[in-house]
Amino acid sequence: MHALGAALGWLAWLGSRNFRARMSANVARAGLPPAAARASIAHSGRMAAELPYLWLRAQDSPLDERVQWRGRELVDAALARGKGLIIVTPHLGAFEAIAQSYAEQWGRTHPMTALYRPARKPWLAELVAGSRARPGLLTAPANLAGVRLMIRSLKQGDCVGLLPDQVPPEGQGVWAPWFGQPAYTMTLLARLIQQTGCTWLAVWCERLPGGLYLIRAAEPPAALPAGGDAAACAAVINQAMEQLILQAPGQYLWSYQRYKQPRPAGTVPATAAKGKA
Repeated sequence: MHALGAALGWLAWLGSRNFRARMSANVARAGLPPAAARASIAHSGRMAAELPYLWLRAQDSPLDERVQWRGRELVDAALARGKGLIIVTPHLGAFEAIAQSYAEQWGRTHPMTALYRPARKPWLAELVAGSRARPGLLTAPANLAGVRLMIRSLKQGDCVGLLPDQVPPEGQGVWAPWFGQPAYTMTLLARLIQQTGCTWLAVWCERLPGGLYLIRAAEPPAALPAGGDAAACAAVINQAMEQLILQAPGQYLWSYQRYKQPRPAGTVPATAAKGKA
């Protein structure tokens, strides 16, 4: 599937001017040479090709036969602390595999609640929700009810999964630097950490040859600023995600519209336009 996905990724790149333009612009904004991120063309196709396996495999078919964890002692320590854990990962590598592997390793005692955006088409929304919900893995919609579920999970000492490089809806984010450029960034992660006192870990899943995966967990490079300043917290979180991406820029989804603006044109704060938000 990964081999087929790599071919599909290149076909999509060749056939879509928007794909090429968005990827080139995002790579340039990050200050990287095109060659450093060229592998992401194939990896974007691999991401799509592995979804049927990850979503539709039998419940009794363990993913852990293909997965190795590095830094699992950090997960153990965070859960033992009893204040809850947030696993934070960008659109890097096989991020869908992280939640499923966590559920197999720790989900019996500390299930994960993962935030997701329901698909607009009813049949697809039902498929995605049913495929992602597994033993030890719960899903929470990206709305107020979902936030309440995540808070409850953390207060019980369990786990939450978030992708902080998703562009949040208007009014639910702040402008913060992303590779030196202002990007609308969610405030939910910082609010959850500050409200519950939980631990957060920066995690990503590397695709290896032969259909194998290596999940790496690390402590964030800096603590969130005291005082709860939303923009300062978002900047720290973005910096942690940037460091993960720079470990393997060829596996990041550079075609994702990270810099899109949820607000109407002309409403970006002046400080954000200068890269200081």
